[in-house]
Amino acid sequence: MRLFCLTLFFLAISLNSLIAQNSTRLYLINKLSGVPVADASVATPTYSFMALSDETGVVRLDGLPTGETMLIISCIGFARQEIKLAAIPADGRIRLEPQISSLSEVMVSGLSRKGIFHTISDLDIHVRPIANSQEVLRMVPGLFIGQHAGGGKAEQIFLRGFDIDHGTDINITVDGLPVNMVSHAHGQGYADLHFVIPELIDKVNFNKGPYFADKGNFATAGYVDFRTKDFLDQNFVKAEAGQFNTFRTVMGINLLPVAKNKPRSKSLYAAGELSYTDGYFDSPQAFNRINGVVKYHAPAGNRSVLTSYISAFTSKWNASGQVPDRAVKSGSIGWYGAIDDKEGGRTSRYNATAELLTRLDNGAQWRNQFYYSRYLFTLYSNFTFFLNDPVNGDQIRQQEKRNLAGYLSEYSLDHTIGKYKAQFKTGLQLRYDATDNSELSRTKDRNTVTDALMYGDINELNAGVYLQEQLTLRSDLNITAGLRGDYFHNRYRDELAATDLRASSAIISPKLNINWKASRSVQLYWYNGQGLHSNDTRVAVQQNGREVVTPAWGSDLGAIVKLGRRAILQSAIWYLWLRQEFVYVGDEGVVEAGGRTERMGVDVSLRYELLKGLFADADLAIARPRALGVAKAESYLPLAPRITSSGGITYRKLQGLNGSLRYRYMGSRPANEDKSVLAAGYFICDAALNYTRPKWECGIAVQNIFNRKWKETQFDTESRLQNEPQPVSEIHFTPGTPFFARVSVAVFF
Repeated sequence: MRLFCLTLFFLAISLNSLIAQNSTRLYLINKLSGVPVADASVATPTYSFMALSDETGVVRLDGLPTGETMLIISCIGFARQEIKLAAIPADGRIRLEPQISSLSEVMVSGLSRKGIFHTISDLDIHVRPIANSQEVLRMVPGLFIGQHAGGGKAEQIFLRGFDIDHGTDINITVDGLPVNMVSHAHGQGYADLHFVIPELIDKVNFNKGPYFADKGNFATAGYVDFRTKDFLDQNFVKAEAGQFNTFRTVMGINLLPVAKNKPRSKSLYAAGELSYTDGYFDSPQAFNRINGVVKYHAPAGNRSVLTSYISAFTSKWNASGQVPDRAVKSGSIGWYGAIDDKEGGRTSRYNATAELLTRLDNGAQWRNQFYYSRYLFTLYSNFTFFLNDPVNGDQIRQQEKRNLAGYLSEYSLDHTIGKYKAQFKTGLQLRYDATDNSELSRTKDRNTVTDALMYGDINELNAGVYLQEQLTLRSDLNITAGLRGDYFHNRYRDELAATDLRASSAIISPKLNINWKASRSVQLYWYNGQGLHSNDTRVAVQQNGREVVTPAWGSDLGAIVKLGRRAILQSAIWYLWLRQEFVYVGDEGVVEAGGRTERMGVDVSLRYELLKGLFADADLAIARPRALGVAKAESYLPLAPRITSSGGITYRKLQGLNGSLRYRYMGSRPANEDKSVLAAGYFICDAALNYTRPKWECGIAVQNIFNRKWKETQFDTESRLQNEPQPVSEIHFTPGTPFFARVSVAVFF
């Protein structure tokens, strides 16, 4: 309640004390589709003035120096345009011509609201559009994923020396809707993105580290914010077919008439996806997924824009799980075989959200959003086979039903402090989760419960407030200071122990970021801050709220450099420290105490235009993750990646032949604390080729083009096979995709 009142207080001060001012505005729109163009740069030739268009395509020309007569407009994906001030139309509308951007036209700028990575992010999604759900998270440089439960379960995530499991240390959202699930039946922060239709993704905003005041729980290694399209450029139907009985169809339809070459302010569209595959395992997966979404975007009066949508997702699958090295080596099962092929699960998610963006008299923006999700989850796993129950086996069932609701409010204003330009932002974030019958049980053949381990209801409230001020000291130097406060209230009704336990905790997180544009081609940055990740409610109530909101302190020192006309290099050295935490192990129903950890490393990203339309990219991440307070020989963090790299070559045109050849490399890494067991690394190559025309497109995509056998996920697990006299601890793995080809045809109308 105090946090809520504090935010209202700051909002009241901002709304009533900041001076209203009128300003000249530009409205930037796509010449072909009429859709607003966001994050376009508008600058004078001398760079004495520079501003960015917001998500509605609006650019305010406040502070434009007198005597200037020309503006330069540039945006990735559009032709560069120069316009005289005297030639600006009366309605302020500027139409930008879509094109495949050359890196020679890309400027280095730290102004974007999306952060320091915006140039890399916009370039990547422009040059190599997302083609399938597996590529969604791989858009983030240095982020790797792995699947170990048949494709329907959320992927395991690796980033910056973290084995993030399914989302413990990365904050993931889609259009403001949280993806991470707190106190999830399978694990804290569980983030399942399969409810997103890849063809609808418009932007991928990401950043690394705990440096951003508006990002709260789980934003320690970083955050990823997906933005789906407000407008469909045209209707489309797409069909895919591939090996292993793989089929997929997706379609998107405008439900309102679209006038060609005219500005669009209103949109209503529907989209759906249906997919099925048996997978490459010896036991068919029978994996099916259904997605649907209806989205509406339109003005609400003269000053507001309303964006709302509803979506539905459901999935069901079988899985072969993780298999022990010894079973494959002995020949008792094949590389793609299973010890227990009765693993698998089903999951559903239904979302509704509405956002109102309002422009106030003083030029400020006020964003308000409500969201609701209904979530269902059931997962069957068997990691240890016959270790705990030699008769029935060790299959477990993790299950929950969840209601998730939240409210977001953010007020932002460009203003001045004395002679200095400034940007003020404050916000309130409320989230409430309530689960019914969160369960962990031992089962036989999925249906028979042999032992109930955990069973109860979870209620969790997270209220967060934040303040941020960015001060531009010079045209080439700005400092951003932020402060965030988070409050958690946890309640667990344990139906097995007949207890009702509660706990509360709070944390304050300061941030300080400095950006210096050393020259037109060099930008330096130094980011510092504290972030957090919460632990499971079932931990919080056992610890009475003590040490369950884990702080993480980090620092990044980096640079973005334009190398000549056709290359962009981004690099950073970084450090991240986490304090002691308590972890709820969802697969066992127990609480494990962890100690302090530190991670340090180097990230490097290179984007290079070899020839017109031919692009090369490479990302390299090196990390040193270690546990503190233990003997050096036992300080390794299991499965934490130490070196990863990804990249490739892409040929991109708006029409005609397009293609790419890409690689992924993860080095071998310790699988236990003393490095006596290693998880083997891998190097995999994928390829895609498409031919695009105005009304249709066809293509072929191949994963693992050299058909290498590789281990996608690995764990050092103690298990016992049936009739095995003693348990054995060794690597258990899920095999990665073999050579897998699929073809696609799309029609646009």
